[in-house]
Amino acid sequence: MTKKRILVIDDEDDILQLIQTCLEIMGGWQVLIAHSGREGLHLAQDRQPDAILLDVMMADEDGLTTLKKLQSSTITNTIPVILLTAKGRFIKQNFIELGVKGILNKPFNPLKLAEQVEAALN
Repeated sequence: MTKKRILVIDDEDDILQLIQTCLEIMGGWQVLIAHSGREGLHLAQDRQPDAILLDVMMADEDGLTTLKKLQSSTITNTIPVILLTAKGRFIKQNFIELGVKGILNKPFNPLKLAEQVEAALN
């Protein structure tokens, strides 16, 4: 059986490692890691993950810019995206406008992360 594959795009190494561990152990995901929006876009095009967990605030290219690029590409526009944000500036109804499957707030509960990702995707 093939594992579900998720791409996590975040510019903070500690967060990436925590998310990777949580999703692999508790969610059974194969986790792909990208440290920037540009790297994430390339990985999404090359590896075609089943889902993307995308940080909104990144130094190089913010998540909303990356999201627009993912959505405008015929290669990646069908991949479900969940936003991860520390700002809490998005309310639940905004994710419909943005065309994402959900929004998770930082800090997140590591024990519930895999469950929250699955809930957003279903």
